[in-house]
This record gives sequence, structure tokens and C-alpha cells, in this order.
Amino acid sequence: MAPVRNGRVLFDEILPVRYPDPARTTVYDHSQTIDLEKEPLEGGFLVKTFVLSVDRLSEYVDVAVRRLDSFGVGVVLRSENPSVKLGDHLHIFYPFQEYLVAKDANAFYVLKKKEKFPWSVYVGVLGMPGPQTAHHGWKEFAHAKKGDVVFISSGGVPLIFHDTVIQLAKAEGLKVIASAGFEDKIDFIRSLGADVAFNYRTTKVLDVLHKAYWDSVGGETLETALEAAAISARFIECGMISAYNGSEPYFVKNLVNIIAKQLRISGFIVTSLEDKWRADFYKEFPPKVASGEIKYKEDINKGLKSAGQAILDVMTGKNKGNKVVLVAEE
Repeated sequence: MAPVRNGRVLFDEILPVRYPDPARTTVYDHSQTIDLEKEPLEGGFLVKTFVLSVDRLSEYVDVAVRRLDSFGVGVVLRSENPSVKLGDHLHIFYPFQEYLVAKDANAFYVLKKKEKFPWSVYVGVLGMPGPQTAHHGWKEFAHAKKGDVVFISSGGVPLIFHDTVIQLAKAEGLKVIASAGFEDKIDFIRSLGADVAFNYRTTKVLDVLHKAYWDSVGGETLETALEAAAISARFIECGMISAYNGSEPYFVKNLVNIIAKQLRISGFIVTSLEDKWRADFYKEFPPKVASGEIKYKEDINKGLKSAGQAILDVMTGKNKGNKVVLVAEE
């Protein structure tokens, strides 16, 4: 077999502005080729990429090697690793390219696809970082009781993450206050059952709040939540998006409330909870998605060439659902 193109998307230029320029920040490169039959595996396995999740650029850029990575799904074409078989579909951390040789047997999860979802679902409502972060963090830290009030903040976080926490909270009988930055997104979180949904761009958060707080934003939103928190409220901190992408950090001024109100602050990184909660996630979530109990939206861009625009859409909040790049069809 003759070598085939191995297209890829590379990080190209750091700009002195907050948001990337699809024509300058990233570049599509089609200069590389790969021989699918003869490429050395050295004990690893060759994977063809199908789909990639698009998350905020700053999280997964290796500037030194110009590489962009994200969670994806692909199929094994060849393998020298006894843990991986020809035809296995793997959920792992992929570079933005059409083919890759991977070696770390601990870095992948073999997908069973019992419910026959399209592969995009496995980087969306069944994927990382959003829904699994939501599930693992909620199970580990929420300790919620029926009737509790939870505020779920948004500010450029992946929609599917934000939406999943709302649905987990409603399923346990909580009153949900949720924010979003665009009216169509506010309409959707209302449809998920949020009791109070508001636009954080046009409404003061403190005017809306008054026990649990799920935060992926930080900054002024966190400061406001500390001000409004009840005694013994619980804060689950999984991100500080307000300080990403070169934004000037906002220094929270009222941290004394943590002591005065006897608050419990739980910060976490999802990978620290994977071993404990991933099996539970894959047992619980696929049937609920298949039945429609867990709702979601997708926003799919076709082809690696569209990745730069997809990243910009996510960072400016213009995505209409979980943003996915469809690299290849099965």
C-alpha cells in the first residue's frame, strides 16, 4: 500500500489578543504521510482518528512542539500491544491528526458501543472532559440532599459539562440556579429543568443568588458566590476559566467568608477521580442518554481544516452544543 496523507493541525502563533485567529493561531498541515502497513509500531498500536472534542485552546496546547491534543475516538488498524486488538475503538487523548501511533496501554479506554451511538457522542455527553468531570465531581463532593439549592456557573465552559451538572442536580431533587451568556443557551438550560436561569452578561449574579456552588469560572463569579453563600455551603471547584486565555486574573477579595461562613471548598482535577468513578459513569450514563433522560446538543465541524474555527467558536461561546471535529467516517 502506498503511503497516505496524515493531515494534522498545529499551533502556529501566539497572538497578543485574548482569542485565537483561525488563520494564524493554528495551521492545517498536510505535508506528512504514513505507510499504514509498514509504519514501525515498536510495541504500540496504529489508530485512525474519527472524532475529536474541541475544548478551550489553552488547556491542551504544547507550544514547544506546536501540538494540539484533545479527547477523541479512533479505531485500531494494527497492534503490537496485547491489550489492544485490531478493530478496537479507543477513547484516548489524541493529537489533532488523522493517524497516530500510541504506546501507553494505560492511556486508553476500549469503547463497547452497546447503545450504537455515533462516535461523536463518546467525546460529548459520554466523554471527557465535560460530562465525566461533572459526574465524578458530583459523586465525590456534592453530598446533596433533596431541597438543597445549587448555583451552577458558566462562562465559556463546555456546554455539555454545564448541562450535565444541571441534570444531575435536578435528578436528586435540588433547586437549580444556572447561568449562561447567550439567550438560546438560557432557553436550553431551562428546558433541562433549571429553576432559575439567567444571563450573567446582563444580570448581576448577586441579585440572583441567596447552599452548594459548582464553579468552573472563578474570578468575580466566585467572589459573588462567596458573598451570597449560606452557612456551611459547599463549593466544588473544577476550573477557573475567567483566568484562561491570557485574561488578567481577578483576585477574589472576600476569602474571609470561607472562615466566617464555615464553607467547604473542594477543588479537583478529573483525572484524580477516574479510577474511582469511570466504571460507574459508563454503567449509569449510556442507558440514560439512550432513553433521553440525559439530554444534550452537538455542534459538529467536518474535517481537520475546520479545527481553527471550531476552537474560536468554543472560546467565544458561539458553539450551539458540544463542539466536535469529525475527522473521518468509519
